[in-house]
Amino acid sequence: MNTTLAGREGEAKAAEYLRKKRYEIIGANYRCRFGELDLIAKKRDLVVFVEVKLRKNDHFGAASDAVTLSKRDKLKKAALFWLAATDCTLPTRFDVIEIYRETGRI
Repeated sequence: MNTTLAGREGEAKAAEYLRKKRYEIIGANYRCRFGELDLIAKKRDLVVFVEVKLRKNDHFGAASDAVTLSKRDKLKKAALFWLAATDCTLPTRFDVIEIYRETGRI
């Protein structure tokens, strides 16, 4: 399975998980010159920018370890761009959802 296809599979599982937790998915794969936001979700009056990390297993560390300082900076810039483009003034939060394919755990 190529990485793009696997990534989309992971994002679909993450979106399903968020919906079960009563989040509304308001955006997916948002791209701008600063990078990509995997999922944008909303619950009540809170917007959540979600980075999805899919790994086969955790033998070499947590999937969230791949969200480096540089990646966080890109996510922040992309989120600020999205907020400006949509005139959104709601409070925000950043989450990372880890998915491990061998165990199926999120």
